[in-house]
Amino acid sequence: MDGIPAEPADTAPPMWPDQVLGFPPGARLLIVNCDDFGMHPAINAAVVESIEEGIAASCSLMTVGPAAPDAMRLLRRHSAIPFGVHLTLVCESPLLRWGPLTPADKVPSLLDPSGNLFEPTPAGRAALLERARPDEIETEFRAQIDAVAGAGLAPTHLDFHCLADGGRDDILDLTVGLAAEYGLAVRVWLEPGRREMRRRGLPVVDHDFLDSFSLPAEGASKHYGRLLHDLPAGLSEWAVHPATGRGAETLDDGRPVRRTDHAFLTSPEAREAVVREGITVIDYRALQRVWARSTVQG
Repeated sequence: MDGIPAEPADTAPPMWPDQVLGFPPGARLLIVNCDDFGMHPAINAAVVESIEEGIAASCSLMTVGPAAPDAMRLLRRHSAIPFGVHLTLVCESPLLRWGPLTPADKVPSLLDPSGNLFEPTPAGRAALLERARPDEIETEFRAQIDAVAGAGLAPTHLDFHCLADGGRDDILDLTVGLAAEYGLAVRVWLEPGRREMRRRGLPVVDHDFLDSFSLPAEGASKHYGRLLHDLPAGLSEWAVHPATGRGAETLDDGRPVRRTDHAFLTSPEAREAVVREGITVIDYRALQRVWARSTVQG
């Protein structure tokens, strides 16, 4: 769950479809990425269904999540599913608990006074970002990325759980450096980061980033339909949070967003709307190729 409002619209014209990503001018590109894969079996099942039977194109794996082993088994079984690593420094669930992959005594600045990961409340984020040491963040991020490689899986990108662009400039810079080392792209959506990535010639979204937790659950299908109808030319991204509702009583918040996301993503109406509007749904592999090529050339 990210739960962060969309960034105000950027006024810069779309630059990626024809100039960098190889799509024709005026293409309406949309990344539909399922976050929180690995948090719970009900999320894992919904993510696979939303990609294989619905309009979602990729997902982000929480390697610290309680259901991460199940998620990695699913990724090996469904090898065509593209995925990123959902870098996680917080834990918002009172019933589903997770901690860092790194031993706690190696990353004390990432833990609250009780020895747990901080909660992603405004106060919790502020406390984490005030005390988290860059070297310990790098140690934990490497552990989360290497857990995927250790399972024989190859991600496409890095993104952040509940921390927009990592929450600090140095965390974003660190993550971009790790992406260059591992040959991955990075989800960047706040305007300062987007501006810097564009300066480096690295593709990021052209328009508002949509977090489905910022949308009202009531009338979600109609709301998503309007968003598809109004999708501008260029590159947009939706971070969605599907769950099946089966056995999900321990999920974090009790809100219906996860169930309504799953219902819409797998609906015939969603598939019909994408076709009718002439939208091309892509995943991070298109961006990863450019990020990796830019790193080699740089």
